[in-house]
Amino acid sequence: MPREGNSPRVRLCEISKLGSIRHTLSRRLAAISLGIGLLFAAARVETARRPRYGGVLRMEISVAVSSLEPTTAAINSQESAAREQLDSLLYDHRNPDGTYSGVVGSGPFQIAEWEPEKHATLSANENALSGRPFVDSIRIQIGRSARDMLLDLELGRTDLAEIPVEQARREAERGVRVSMSQPDELLALIFPAGRASADDARVREALAAAIDRASIVNFILQKNGEAAGGLLPQWSSGTAFLFSTATDAGRAKELWTQIARSPKLVLGYDSGDPLEQSVAERIVVNAKEAGISVTAQAIPGAGSAASKQGAFDARLMRLRMPSLLPRVALTNFLATLGPVANIDASPLPDPASPQDIYDRERGIVSSYRVVPLVWLPQVYGLSVRVRNWKAPGPGETWPLADVWLEGATEAAGEKERQ
Repeated sequence: MPREGNSPRVRLCEISKLGSIRHTLSRRLAAISLGIGLLFAAARVETARRPRYGGVLRMEISVAVSSLEPTTAAINSQESAAREQLDSLLYDHRNPDGTYSGVVGSGPFQIAEWEPEKHATLSANENALSGRPFVDSIRIQIGRSARDMLLDLELGRTDLAEIPVEQARREAERGVRVSMSQPDELLALIFPAGRASADDARVREALAAAIDRASIVNFILQKNGEAAGGLLPQWSSGTAFLFSTATDAGRAKELWTQIARSPKLVLGYDSGDPLEQSVAERIVVNAKEAGISVTAQAIPGAGSAASKQGAFDARLMRLRMPSLLPRVALTNFLATLGPVANIDASPLPDPASPQDIYDRERGIVSSYRVVPLVWLPQVYGLSVRVRNWKAPGPGETWPLADVWLEGATEAAGEKERQ
């Protein structure tokens, strides 16, 4: 009689078990193979998204920078701000006051070509202390009009360009990548000291009460901004909501009727700033509705004799926050506005409490020498190949050393040179 272990039934059972084991192993091996394949695919995707070196970043700015020499004074505040941004690319040391010093070219980039008010080419510094930038070079077109920059963005002829805040919504609707900072630039109405027509506080308060800030934000800025009642934005001070931004046409009319000889006011705006012109024209309309006579007039040029001599009863002025810190930002504003509007420009205590900052703001706003209007963001347009860009905030500079270009960067740069 055959043993039980050698019976056909036992052998069939063993064969069946062996087949089951083989099937299980086959399925597990297939799963492992699929998993490895997915890991390699993920690795390839991750590698494709990693920062890569090379390429030419094409950039355009509106300011006509006339010199990069530290000893040459900037023509106006706009050029000074643009030169500070360029200095951040060329120098490795920043001073406590925000300026840069050291050896030119010691920063992330070095000057390869320079033509004042036209263009600059900066090449990557292989020995930069912070590490080599990702792009090989940056070609910057200088003094470009807003129209030309917007057209180049839409046609893909530039990688990075400034966008006027009032054009941001339209460009986004046209498919342009838009990068926007927090609202950190104050547009304010300033009453210069020494103008008899504006020395009466009732004149200043009446015009301030007549201005419709909401219409400026909604229609001129296309909702890319915030109405301003104080000298600091809500996200910085936390107390901006305590300052009214409402229009009070009734109060404006009441004050204006109290003035025996109602003056005819001249409102100045920067002749090279379309946004200021639009806001000035809106203020004229608001004033007329309240019975106040205001004429808008372009200031021939920043730093001109007309502006220095106080040829305007009021003028529009932009003030960019130099720091996220409310005390530092307000102190800077006071230093700028003090000589112009004859307000208390003494430094705030260090440290300054929130109450100290609020009290100083309230004192200045209540004088109506400075009338905050709106807060503006900084807006940039980007091409599809720009990566790792972040719109700089107060006190920050263009992060161009960290920007990299996706795709055929070298081919794009070569095509642009042809």
